Amino acid sequence: MTQDDAPLQIGREGAVATLRFNRPATLNALDVPMAEGFLAAVRDIAADSSVRAVLLSGSGKGFMAGGDLAVLQADPQGGAKALIGPLHEALVVLAGIDAPVVAQVHGVAAGAGLSLMLQADFVLAAEGTRFNLAYVNIGTSCDVGASWALPRWVGLRRALEIAMLGDMLDAAAAERMGLVNRVVPADALAGEAMALAQRLANGPTVALGQLRRLMRASFDRALPEQLDAESAAFQVCAATDDFRTGVDAFFARQKPDFLGR
Repeated sequence: MTQDDAPLQIGREGAVATLRFNRPATLNALDVPMAEGFLAAVRDIAADSSVRAVLLSGSGKGFMAGGDLAVLQADPQGGAKALIGPLHEALVVLAGIDAPVVAQVHGVAAGAGLSLMLQADFVLAAEGTRFNLAYVNIGTSCDVGASWALPRWVGLRRALEIAMLGDMLDAAAAERMGLVNRVVPADALAGEAMALAQRLANGPTVALGQLRRLMRASFDRALPEQLDAESAAFQVCAATDDFRTGVDAFFARQKPDFLGR
């Protein structure tokens, strides 16, 4: 199988790792090889300290239309286990890395595609993109972390509306609700998403990693616990070369050149 034929295309742009879902004939519906490939790629990223940002995107006409229903029709429970297992493991690994995650979304993000998008730290969407959690429309509850991420991004009442009604949302509504950070013209999407990923990749990677984990964990901690976590994270950052670089640059009135360590 060539890279062009692979269900997940893996690349590098400097310190940015790029993962492109690549089953365009099915709107990048997740099948088992894609799910397993995603887990393998995320494990490789976690083991590579030179990766300082991750960019997710989809080939063809959309980001991702969800799980491959042909897999689930053939074996509902076995197929679900084969798809969900590696995806959920991949999300745990992805949440633990320092490198921020950017999703570049166009066309459609539905079902598992929307769930996966919600795990990114930043989402840029093309004008005209449509969003639908969609699980209820086929008689099932959600997976791929949607029940964890959606209430955090939009609040519980709105999350229940999105999940339980299964309505299609346009890009303007998604931006208004906080599902995406920014909606951009379709022809500018790739460039703006990569520019954002590169900007993050040039930042203080350890500090960004601590920030993304602190923010995500804050919903589950009491204030004293969160303050302790902030103190511990600050100590980790204070021991980095980037912290010394940042402080020295402040006093020199220069822009810091962070190296991610």
